[in-house]
Amino acid sequence: MMQLPTKTLAFALLGLLAGCALRQDALRVPELPVQARADPARFVVITVRNDAEPAVATPGSTPRGYGGAGVYYVSADARATAHSLERDYRLREVSAWPIQSLQVHCIVVRLPDLTPRATLIAQLARDSRVESVQPLNEFTTEADANESGASKLQSPPPQRQSYVPLQRNLRELGVLQAHKLSQGAAVRIAIIDTGVDYRHPDLNGRIVTRRDFVAGGSDFTGDRHGTEVAGVIAATAGGGLGVLGVAPKSRLVALKACWPLRQDAAEAACNSFTLAQALQAAITAHADIVNLSLAGPPDPLLARLIHYGMERGIIYVGALPPARVGPHDAFPTDIPGVLAVQSAEDAAASSRHLLAPGHGILTLAPGGHYDFASGSSLATAEVTGVVALLLADGRRLPGARIEQILVRTSRQLATPTGVLTSVNACAAVADALAHASCQGTDEATGRPHDDPPSTESEESVKLKKEQRRALGRGNVGGTIVVAHAGA
Repeated sequence: MMQLPTKTLAFALLGLLAGCALRQDALRVPELPVQARADPARFVVITVRNDAEPAVATPGSTPRGYGGAGVYYVSADARATAHSLERDYRLREVSAWPIQSLQVHCIVVRLPDLTPRATLIAQLARDSRVESVQPLNEFTTEADANESGASKLQSPPPQRQSYVPLQRNLRELGVLQAHKLSQGAAVRIAIIDTGVDYRHPDLNGRIVTRRDFVAGGSDFTGDRHGTEVAGVIAATAGGGLGVLGVAPKSRLVALKACWPLRQDAAEAACNSFTLAQALQAAITAHADIVNLSLAGPPDPLLARLIHYGMERGIIYVGALPPARVGPHDAFPTDIPGVLAVQSAEDAAASSRHLLAPGHGILTLAPGGHYDFASGSSLATAEVTGVVALLLADGRRLPGARIEQILVRTSRQLATPTGVLTSVNACAAVADALAHASCQGTDEATGRPHDDPPSTESEESVKLKKEQRRALGRGNVGGTIVVAHAGA
């Protein structure tokens, strides 16, 4: 065999690496300008047809989010169409990205000054070159703003006890009993949200990949809302410490499409463009479930991506705002087939949606911390976890069947604020596995037969002295007061 000189091999390797770097740069979607966040009403989203075949990628050059067999490029025709639209309507392109699933090129453009957005959208909709056109919509996470960072708990030292006894929602959902039947093994869940503290000890080994569609110097690990949601779904309580998620053996795909509205806050915002990229990434990552703990106006582009995912068996779980906020024709729950979830405490008595506990949920906070959080975001994450229990170990169930099971097996809970209805993880898993009943669980209360009735009130949880120190509260007496929104 002929051997090439070392110097020749070195130059060849450098050329290959340079080519890969250039290809990666070419695939990177330009960030939206700051103005698109501050004043989205001055921007619109246009798609044009893009029928180009994927170009074959060089070895090792295909990043996540693009097809493994090749890279989906923008065709010359699509580029020419985009440029002609810019010229004819005096638009300015600020970012663009080819959406492989829909075979379109997606462009975000800034409107000319003094041009009403509705007028321009109507004109573009009549243009045969335009495949679709819509506003750059904005969406927000469904977390209670009153609890963000209010009572952050320090990570417990190794000798401290578990926080699981403080997770009232696990008992209300029948999670500990359900774990005897399923823990969500091998289920891949995409969390489309803010960033996640993937270094948190309770998420060790749970996050298989992550991507950031916001960037702009944003912090991935310091984001609160996505970390809270990830903890509710998949925290592992490793070594018996920390908190436990509903599906602790599931695998998470963390997709940052939202940015916090202020430092250390659960409130966050997203837009049509960042969410579209994350939805495509979830499809490419072969997610089984997509968690959307957010809400906003109906969005045709995002709806098309969700329909595409549904056709391929992906289950989408979305948050509803409180009944007092309305309206309920909001993305993503306005899309038929999306599992719509609301906090049981905030739901109207006549609600026909899936309900789960949403007040005072103990979960993860950035920096290896823990905290209580409230809102439909947390209830949505709980239902996502329950769906993962149903799909564990390769089980395949259509979305309609999953919803039927969750509705049929929901239970009523007696709480200090009244009787609430909630999904029940153990009863749902037992139903899906054709068990006669959830073994070891009282069908009337959802409480295990061998556990005494809880004496913990909604407002206070009695802790041992060493547990109080672990929570960082010091020697403040025998009771820790846990604040709940709306209490």
